[in-house]
Amino acid sequence: MLPKVLRRTWNESTMNLVWIVDDDEEMGRAVSLMLKLLDYETKYFFHPRLAAQALLAGGQPDLMVLDINMPEVSGLDMLEFLRRRKEWNNLPVIMLSSEAADIMVDKAMQMGADGYVMKPVTIDELEKVMSQAFYKHIIK
Repeated sequence: MLPKVLRRTWNESTMNLVWIVDDDEEMGRAVSLMLKLLDYETKYFFHPRLAAQALLAGGQPDLMVLDINMPEVSGLDMLEFLRRRKEWNNLPVIMLSSEAADIMVDKAMQMGADGYVMKPVTIDELEKVMSQAFYKHIIK
């Protein structure tokens, strides 16, 4: 894990808005609460299309947490949408799923995800993966 000074600098600077996209409202609220405890602002979307519309309307999160398994449009579909567009290609993205299969982790990482967290999520694991994702984008 990164030193507290680095985490505090990120939280107090411009990297503080996290969008959560998950069709499970209870999980979305739980992740949002964890992030608020870590001093992040959050915005929750229950469908990837709503998040895509918000992006196209000018919304700009500092990081996105995407559930992989959602009906109609999956988190992997949303990740592909983000990585194809120049304006969001460098947006840190963390995948969230109950899928433990290594193939899903590998696929998400190959598609450009910056981290992967398994459900049920713990605040410590979420903080660790987010810190790594932010750090990865800062040193680019």
